[in-house]
Amino acid sequence: MKFYYARAGNHFMHHYLPLAKFTFGMGDRFGHQGQAQLQACIRATELGAEIIPVWNKSKREHTFIGTEPSSLRVEADAAVKKLGWKKSYHVDADHIRLETVDRFIAPSDFFTIDVAESIGKSADGADVRAFADRHPELAGKVFIPNIDRPFAITRREVERVANKFLLAVQAAGKIYQHIAKAKGAENFITEVSMDETDSPQTPPELLIILAALADQKIPIQTIAPKFTGRFNKGVDYVGDVKQFEKEFNDQLAVIAFAIQKYGLPPSLKLSVHSGSDKFSIYEPMRKALKKFNAGVHIKTAGTTWLEELIGLAEAGGDGLEIAKEIYAYAMDHVGEFCAPYATVIDIDKAKLPPATVVNGWSSHQFTGALRHDQKNPAFNPSFRQLLHVSFKGAAKKGDRYYAALKKHEAVIAKNVTENLFERHMKPLLLE
Repeated sequence: MKFYYARAGNHFMHHYLPLAKFTFGMGDRFGHQGQAQLQACIRATELGAEIIPVWNKSKREHTFIGTEPSSLRVEADAAVKKLGWKKSYHVDADHIRLETVDRFIAPSDFFTIDVAESIGKSADGADVRAFADRHPELAGKVFIPNIDRPFAITRREVERVANKFLLAVQAAGKIYQHIAKAKGAENFITEVSMDETDSPQTPPELLIILAALADQKIPIQTIAPKFTGRFNKGVDYVGDVKQFEKEFNDQLAVIAFAIQKYGLPPSLKLSVHSGSDKFSIYEPMRKALKKFNAGVHIKTAGTTWLEELIGLAEAGGDGLEIAKEIYAYAMDHVGEFCAPYATVIDIDKAKLPPATVVNGWSSHQFTGALRHDQKNPAFNPSFRQLLHVSFKGAAKKGDRYYAALKKHEAVIAKNVTENLFERHMKPLLLE
């Protein structure tokens, strides 16, 4: 089905593939847990929260593991067919750029466009002035429904923000047009990611960014800003929850306003990257989503890979042995494995148990340290974060690792499904 949007005061029309209200980006680095992940969506839907799966995998993950983007489509299609899922589902080309997108175009129908490297680079001065001229409504007092005070934005501030983000938005436009030319605009969903940068975007900055994206004629359906606080991989939110709550509410208000003001798709919603395990902010997020009748996209940041390890350790025997070997390898390659994720992990090396100690652990001790149960005194966030970024160690085991996944499929699948449903979907969208 083709959908269209029109920008008020302009005459362009665009096609786009529609996106459901609640979507979960579910990474599966080794391609074996598609059915277990989909089971979580089935359970949520049975309880009245329709959650659409979006399987995602980045170029970096494909490179580390030695897979191709087409393998993710094969996995998603197979899971949907096996479980008889009749609702929509998507395959996300995660964090793509112009130089990396082509391998993803055929198998993907959701594209997370990453423009972080362009944020902060000065845009052409004439482009900045032209943007400010096109948008006089952004200067002065800007009243947004459901935000207590109007934004007081000067022309100089509009130009400052445009200078910081316009080059990134233009890059997003080039990538979008490249995909649309190859695939057809009505055949994919567009997300723009701006989260991998140094400072969070304020609500006024988000408004200016959305105006610029509308100028680029991008039918954006999800946007991933950088929020206040730390969204570290695999662990809870670190920051002021009250501050995050206000920011999240204000961003939802800005999006609702921009949809009406700039004719962006009505399905446009926030995307929360590294959104898994952020248990302390799920309640304020749930309340805000209800208040605004808004949707959200959660990207679950490698949670499934950790549940595989937990399942292997829980199985005992050769499964526990492999889990211990992966940890020992990670301890030997801490610098290498942590470097690509330095901005999204906080590991206290003093709290990493020596591999010789872990080698003597029982299944209960290993899973206690790794499973994200904050009530368990054995839980070790540094241990969990290190293993989160150490999937390359499992990939090096090749067939032996894949054979273990098949042998212990039942216990692994149970952990994968329960983690997504009980710890994530229920508190965020059901309770």
